[in-house]
Amino acid sequence: MHVPVPDLPADAPVLTVILDATSGADSRDTTVLHRWSDLRRALTPEGVDAVPSVDCDAVTEALGVPVHVRGEFGRVLVAAGGEVVLDRLLPEPPRADRAVVSDRPHAFALARAADATVRYLLVTVDRAGADFALYDAPAGLTGEVEESRTVEGGHDALTKPNLGPLGHKRIDNRAEDSWERNAEAVATELERIYTARGPELVLLTGDLRAVALVREELGRPVREKVVEISGGGRAEGVNARALRDQVAAAQTELRSRRRTSTVEKFRQEAGRDGAAVSGAEAVLDVLRKGQVAELMLAPDVAGPPSRLAKRSLWIGPGSLELARDAEDLHSLGVQNPREVRADLAIGRAVLEQGAGITIAEEMDAVPDGVGALLRWHDSGTPGEHALAGSADSRRV
Repeated sequence: MHVPVPDLPADAPVLTVILDATSGADSRDTTVLHRWSDLRRALTPEGVDAVPSVDCDAVTEALGVPVHVRGEFGRVLVAAGGEVVLDRLLPEPPRADRAVVSDRPHAFALARAADATVRYLLVTVDRAGADFALYDAPAGLTGEVEESRTVEGGHDALTKPNLGPLGHKRIDNRAEDSWERNAEAVATELERIYTARGPELVLLTGDLRAVALVREELGRPVREKVVEISGGGRAEGVNARALRDQVAAAQTELRSRRRTSTVEKFRQEAGRDGAAVSGAEAVLDVLRKGQVAELMLAPDVAGPPSRLAKRSLWIGPGSLELARDAEDLHSLGVQNPREVRADLAIGRAVLEQGAGITIAEEMDAVPDGVGALLRWHDSGTPGEHALAGSADSRRV
């Protein structure tokens, strides 16, 4: 899963916060700010000089703004240079609240935000046209509309008058023709938006006859992305809650398919000693070489709290300079290595090589709960089967 990396000021410490953002029944409740206050008091810098108070103040300000979400949810915030540069909602709160200041955003928290987010296009149709709304939203939560527009087909013979079984066949045909031509206009605009904006999911709802006509007009690449849902409509009186539930269910299914697809690819490559490795030692090796396309983590490894946060690695000034001990880096010519938390060191290397991160329950069965899909592999890449029984996989 591609990890969103916000634009950051040069050489500035970075504060990453992931916390339960569920508030009380009273809209003025300060529960979330109290949680953040507890985290803030416990903050210690990891590899940077100090905890910037301006970043903490920026997070406090952001958390004080209501997001109008009911029920339980989480939040990931990244602040640097006195500004919140990333603020994403999570459909489920984390198991524990965590905050860290380092020289990079915490990659595992960014991965949580990426997994939660689904870019989808909601198309609400009737026989006259359609309303389009493009969202980049956490699954199950209301997101901001990134783009919206309305298309009217322009053909207005939309009803069939009930004038008897033998008469006015021409009028009936004209109505059918209008519906079809309006559906063509809607399908054309849908394909344009899909091509230009690339949503992962297209949700089609509204008048049943119009939905069927629009779907028939779509080309195969777009039609395969379409999921029909009930509950939507262009007229007043739509059950908004029922529609939200349908949208949330479609988002959740897509998130599951994304993870399953990546895990299956990992299994296939691992099963034939291909472009995949398992275990912490092997993952360190391929991270150092910039081979990683996708880091694979079990949920308790990704955290919070992360199993890796209890361990340490040594790093140099370069993001791919990491090892189990300082001597390994000295042998590579690194003069002043420093010891940092393993989760931060690994995340730093992942971000540097533009790799994705997938967090999946299935990784619990993998040594150390850590694996990687590779961009390439050669004779120097650790063998999957050999590693699976190696005690080295437990050394980090």
